[in-house]
Amino acid sequence: MASSVEHRTINVNGINIHVAIKGPENAPVILFIHGFPQLWYSWRHQIEALSSLGYRAVAPDLRGYGDTDAPAEVTSYTVLHVVGDLIGLLDVVAPNQESVFVVGHDWGALMAWHLALFRPDRVKALVNLSVLFNPRNPSRKVIATLKAVYGDDYYINRFQEPGEIEADFAEIGTEKVLQEFLTYRTPAPLFLPKGQGFNGKPLDTPVVLPSWLSEEDVKYYTSKFEQKGFTGGLNYYRNLDRNWELTAPWTGAQIKVPVKFIVGDQDLTYNSLGAKDYIAKGGLKRDVPFLQDIVVMEGVGHFINEEKPEEIKMKNSSLCIRMLKACMLVWGFDYLNGMFLW
Repeated sequence: MASSVEHRTINVNGINIHVAIKGPENAPVILFIHGFPQLWYSWRHQIEALSSLGYRAVAPDLRGYGDTDAPAEVTSYTVLHVVGDLIGLLDVVAPNQESVFVVGHDWGALMAWHLALFRPDRVKALVNLSVLFNPRNPSRKVIATLKAVYGDDYYINRFQEPGEIEADFAEIGTEKVLQEFLTYRTPAPLFLPKGQGFNGKPLDTPVVLPSWLSEEDVKYYTSKFEQKGFTGGLNYYRNLDRNWELTAPWTGAQIKVPVKFIVGDQDLTYNSLGAKDYIAKGGLKRDVPFLQDIVVMEGVGHFINEEKPEEIKMKNSSLCIRMLKACMLVWGFDYLNGMFLW
């Protein structure tokens, strides 16, 4: 499949962005936004399936990742920078489309939420995976809150000091770090104690790859992260407090585009930070009033779009996609009525 994908480098917002594209040139665009520690490649299954349906799949490497530029300054990785990148990219790849479908996962979901918050006119419908909308709390900064709740060894807190976690990752090795992240499926917060492995495991604990993650997949990710390093992706975490400051004008604002949210019940994000209560008590529906559906997939971990690609099935004769429990639900949106069809 990779050989049939068009790879382009597009200069927008002051940087060169690598983007993978497949599908008819004038077809409706679906923008796929990846998370950490991933790349455009995490959407390889969905790119193939949805482009076969006649959509134009567009999946960039975000700034700091893969074959996209990685600005040196930590402060160059705020939500405003990344949403600016995405708007500039859409202006080039979909110049005649007022709005597009958007699908995000992990940090890509967070950026998709902000894309919909800042520029709802550019988002036809949104499918977000794993990471909930996190409305700004004007009385609490993010990192201080996370340290108070989870302590210094919580992974996001360990990421804050530039260079520190990079040195730990260098000791562990790029491939092993990626294997640990991509196979993590403990339904609880992740801790990275210094000098130890994930959640305090010995550093030499072997990692067994699941059936959905091949050695070839790991080698592709490893080649790109050895080339670029982890710093770009980690800088997103280092801007959480800066994002809190910059987004003050949107305090109390709602996401006002049609949304579906999908998460695995083994996902660490679903099992921490009050996510279940936020959903169950109506917080997500309050903050995302056009929320169409919430899908909780049983027995599925964080990297849901890679773990469950088999849920996407094609019918060759009708080019119809079946997504009964799938991660990618974009085809089910009714243009006329602004509703998902199932």
